[in-house]
Amino acid sequence: MRINSKRFAAGAALALVATLGLAACGSDDDGGSDGGGGGGDKTTVTFLPKNLGNPYFETSDAGGKRAVEEFGGTFAEVGPDTAGPDAQVSYIDTAAAQGVNALIVSANDPTALCDSLNAAREAGTKVVTFDSDTDPECRDLFINQATAEGIAKVQVDMIAEQIGDAGEIAILSAAANATNQNAWIDLIKEDLAANHPNIKLVDTVYGDDDDQTSFDKTAALLADHPNLKGIVSPTTVGISAAARYLSTSASKGKVALTGLGTPDQMRDYVKDGTVTEFALWNPEELGYLSAYAGKALADGDITGAEGDTFEAGDLGEFTVGADSTVLLGDPFRFNADNIDEFHF
Repeated sequence: MRINSKRFAAGAALALVATLGLAACGSDDDGGSDGGGGGGDKTTVTFLPKNLGNPYFETSDAGGKRAVEEFGGTFAEVGPDTAGPDAQVSYIDTAAAQGVNALIVSANDPTALCDSLNAAREAGTKVVTFDSDTDPECRDLFINQATAEGIAKVQVDMIAEQIGDAGEIAILSAAANATNQNAWIDLIKEDLAANHPNIKLVDTVYGDDDDQTSFDKTAALLADHPNLKGIVSPTTVGISAAARYLSTSASKGKVALTGLGTPDQMRDYVKDGTVTEFALWNPEELGYLSAYAGKALADGDITGAEGDTFEAGDLGEFTVGADSTVLLGDPFRFNADNIDEFHF
């Protein structure tokens, strides 16, 4: 799928409305289902983000909730307060014990969840990962927000443009074990080495997707690297915390900041000149697509095999690719010219 800006804005607005009514955990419907979505039974879908209270996941899970309401299923959102390799295990075990039809997970670690996820699958729960994958043998389907290569490239392109393709940069990441973050960082390094010989990556630090930790790490980066020209933060928590620090520091306008963020988090920082441009896919559509994929698996319409096709509501038809992966689309670049068109 390709992001159409008008449809993107409309979908994001719906996501915002849905987010306002989204409970931290639990379901809007106390009813359940012992089976899949066929035969009049409701498909039960549980979203398990990396952590609760994260605006990015509030938006993606709101998209999932909207999809579940469309197809008449039962929605729940559960999760830990802080991200960590083992923090999601108990929620996976509980979902399996409850007989949830589809479990939608953004994994904090590629392997630490595998035993629990495979036990859930053996018990009949279909497992869809989104945003951050597990090892492929631990899930039925992965909904990829964009290719890792595309995500890495857009961040390198933006920082190169903003610093004149020369100088020292650093990366402010999320958790050190985050599957998606590490894949993007490896590809960022490859792109820099191959195409940007005058940009030097001098440090990579981890804010653990915690606002204060990311804020402090930004301060430390600037203190440790006085010649720093730019920071790349491929995490919505990290980039907003870094922007908050830069916006009131002497480095505002001197140290470029880019990465992955949401418009509502970054709007003020774009307008005050702290940030020139950043990127993201539509997290509301990511959650929406993930929920429909979970239903298609639970209903037996697909198995996750390459070439399987399924309908995802107003997003249309999707085809399963290699390694049981479904691609949402390409990253979208936000800047002062377009940021007011988006609200999520």
